[in-house]
Amino acid sequence: MKSSSTRQQIIDAADELFYAQGFGETSFADIAKSVSISRGNFYYHFKTKDEILDAVIEKRLSDREDMLRNWDKMSGNPAERIACFVRILIVNQTKIFAYGCPVGTLTMELAKLEHASSGNANRIMGLFRDWLTRQFSELDSDADAEAQALHVLSWSQGVATLAQAFRDEDFVRREVDQILDWVGRVSPSSSLRQPGLAGI
Repeated sequence: MKSSSTRQQIIDAADELFYAQGFGETSFADIAKSVSISRGNFYYHFKTKDEILDAVIEKRLSDREDMLRNWDKMSGNPAERIACFVRILIVNQTKIFAYGCPVGTLTMELAKLEHASSGNANRIMGLFRDWLTRQFSELDSDADAEAQALHVLSWSQGVATLAQAFRDEDFVRREVDQILDWVGRVSPSSSLRQPGLAGI
């Protein structure tokens, strides 16, 4: 197994375990067992769990940058790009029911721990905020684009939190429809509840 491949496998396994179990509840042994490597091979790549955490945060940031770039390419309509963000609540519903939002849960856990990497993890929320702000800016509405972006971001995070608590598919779909209705009012020319767009 190549060194770079082993390192990436460790990061991928840690990413899944931090999401499913939480950073604090995941041990070196859990990650090593998941990847099926010796402790010595493990320490060759990462000396501390904090080093793994930073690598996981960078992976999540990179993955979401790719996702946002794909949405930018997918549509020339900023309202439809915002809808892609909102519909993540439905696309990832099964995992959200089980573990919550991967970004929100890690951010909250590290904040409660007063962990040194808390600010680093917040970069992902900042990425979403900045991207949504650009989309609302392109809508040319009279309202503050950043305030609108934070409204959608906070609304979607709240839905994810309650979705994990109640595991109610109808609730998630209703809330998604309401968010899309609100975005549609900001951009009246967009029809964001078309069935053909529901799976984006």
